[in-house]
Amino acid sequence: MTEQIRARFGEYLISSDKSLLQHGMIYDFISRSYWAKDIPFDIFKTSIENSYCIGVYHGAQQVGFARIVTDYATYGYLADVFILEEHRGKGLSKYLMQCIMLLGFVKNFRRFSLGTRDAHGLYAQFGFTSLNAPDRMMEIHQPDIYQQLKK
Repeated sequence: MTEQIRARFGEYLISSDKSLLQHGMIYDFISRSYWAKDIPFDIFKTSIENSYCIGVYHGAQQVGFARIVTDYATYGYLADVFILEEHRGKGLSKYLMQCIMLLGFVKNFRRFSLGTRDAHGLYAQFGFTSLNAPDRMMEIHQPDIYQQLKK
């Protein structure tokens, strides 16, 4: 069984219980994000089903999210991390990252990566750096794939 997160941060709950996830709220945020603009709901849903997901909750309302695409042994990719704007500035992102970094399977990763446009300072606090050997890394990058699917 995969290790679970259930932690309190003041009035907030951080939990990896997928039954608590509020798909509509997450989709609303992610489908308007710079990294997944216009993602079709079925693709979004599949991404949730096939990832380790963590929600941030304030009472009954979900206010944040993160997911890890992983084999649970050697590699993980941190994706879709956000806290709703009205709940930012309280240390939630940092606490969410602390919870993630304490997971046993995360501690054993040979490589844990992510992409960000504007949160380098947050992730640097947890050991993330620019690519050590960018000449060894390759990618297929299709930033407008979801807009193309609409055509």
